[in-house]
Amino acid sequence: MSVLVCLAEHAGEPVSKEQILQTVWPDTFVGEGVLTRSIFELRQVFKDDAKEPQVIQTIAKRGYRLITPVTPVNSFHARLEPQPAESVRGGVRTRRTNLIWTLGIGSALTVMGLVAALTVGDLRERVWARTRVPQIHSLAVLPLKNLSGDPSQDYFADGMTDELITSLSQIRSVRVISHTSTNKYKDTKKTVPEIAQELGVDGVVEGSVQRVGGQVRVNAQLVYAPQETHLWAQSYDRDFKDSLALQSTVARDIADHIRLETTAGERQRLREPRRVDQSTLEAYLKGKYYEDSVGGGSSFEESSKAAEYYREAIRQDPTFARAYVGLARAHIHFVSPMPQDVAIVKDALDKALALDPELAEAHLWMARFKQLHDWDFTGAEQEFRRAIESDPNSAMAHDFYGWFLDTRGRLEEGNREELRAQELDPDNDHLADGYNLRGQYARVVEISQRVVALHPNRGDAHIYLFDAYLHTGRYRDAVPELQRTVACYGHPELAGPLGRAYAKGGIQAMLRVWAKDLENLQTVGASPVVVAGVYTRLGDTNNAFKWLEKGYVERDGFLVALNADPDWKPLRSDPRFADLLRRVGLPQ
Repeated sequence: MSVLVCLAEHAGEPVSKEQILQTVWPDTFVGEGVLTRSIFELRQVFKDDAKEPQVIQTIAKRGYRLITPVTPVNSFHARLEPQPAESVRGGVRTRRTNLIWTLGIGSALTVMGLVAALTVGDLRERVWARTRVPQIHSLAVLPLKNLSGDPSQDYFADGMTDELITSLSQIRSVRVISHTSTNKYKDTKKTVPEIAQELGVDGVVEGSVQRVGGQVRVNAQLVYAPQETHLWAQSYDRDFKDSLALQSTVARDIADHIRLETTAGERQRLREPRRVDQSTLEAYLKGKYYEDSVGGGSSFEESSKAAEYYREAIRQDPTFARAYVGLARAHIHFVSPMPQDVAIVKDALDKALALDPELAEAHLWMARFKQLHDWDFTGAEQEFRRAIESDPNSAMAHDFYGWFLDTRGRLEEGNREELRAQELDPDNDHLADGYNLRGQYARVVEISQRVVALHPNRGDAHIYLFDAYLHTGRYRDAVPELQRTVACYGHPELAGPLGRAYAKGGIQAMLRVWAKDLENLQTVGASPVVVAGVYTRLGDTNNAFKWLEKGYVERDGFLVALNADPDWKPLRSDPRFADLLRRVGLPQ
């Protein structure tokens, strides 16, 4: 009612969001979500369409305008009485405010003949009676805005966005887009319908987070994208240590409002996030921030920083399971951990699962460890299934499980999982690896070219292009892709010699230089199986088996694809190859 009166006092004129907030809630911090919710409720009462308004018009990026005629009934002008902070916190109006507007609004003005007849209590009943919430089948959570005024707090806003996505992802009845696909919309100028169309969703969650000392405020709103209709908005104030639990509360409120079907297990997981003290949570979120910055390359420096922060979180709270999973991830480079890191990874994952047996990410990385290091394929599949059961919207889980199925020769099942991963994370590639195993190199090129156009520093996309160009004889195109690959993985000094070798002696000369480069990179984690693959291309069978045997001794994870990857076709007739498959536990 206060918002309506403010607009009516300036009927026909644009009123900025800031002016409304200062008028209705002076001396009180209130996020835009509260205002958005008020406008939404008013439109519901007046049956007003935001796209073709007859009552309240949205002025893009500015505010609102009351466009219906307003007729004063006498000279009395009601003044807005500020609501106390308690009345707006969490979007709850007090009985005192209801009484003020029940008594005052009728004598102040008439809006389309409706306002004088409404009390606030009646307004709420009619709002919810007439509200028909559209069915939401898919959601994207846009990066929460950092309202702290301190760029150094970006890690916290990013972490809260990721936590909200993780919480919503546990609900099987809705498709939730991965953080890695929504992160590019930070500070975007695109409209919600444009973003929704690009991501293929019908619901968009946007909002902000503000941290002041030990307190956190989160504002969130849900928009039905096809009509740009605001369905729900809420503000939350919590202690910092309740930040993780807060995101589960937001997810639960969204699910309740749009009537998502949730299982008992899903609702239980949304109720149980634990409190984490400030220093522990800060260290954990900083670790996540550095880990996410690695992207498609492999920055040992960033991974090391992430590991340091995860260790700090564990020192602060040895019972925080998610920090152990972070520590394990930070020590897994390329496909499997380096020999000196195996014990760290195994111990961290064991502790995470002991502390939280239902933690989806712990099951996912234990599945990867069992597949790629232990070669326990039965145990790995059980862990993959547990991870997807707990987090059905995890693009990474579907991607990893798809590749697992591919390497077991279950190509149709693998492709289904990879397509699901692509739906959940459309801005990144989850298909090229599977198409490479199937020898569908034209598709690999098409997908990888699209990825590098969006993410020029994605080393994995460049190596896929390099490999596909080699298979199809496009050597001139392959050379620059290998040069870009080594630069993305932190070795730009290798690019020049590779190019010169190709110019002087062709593709075979370049591959010989590349093989020696990889041998020299063994100290920083270059895969022995990758070295073997280069020697296989060169036709040097003995050196290929020498490095495959080294990979076997070091438990190189790339060995699990031996029987599925067409790169090894030249070695298949050699008895040593069949013996290696047997020892790894792969189908002959």
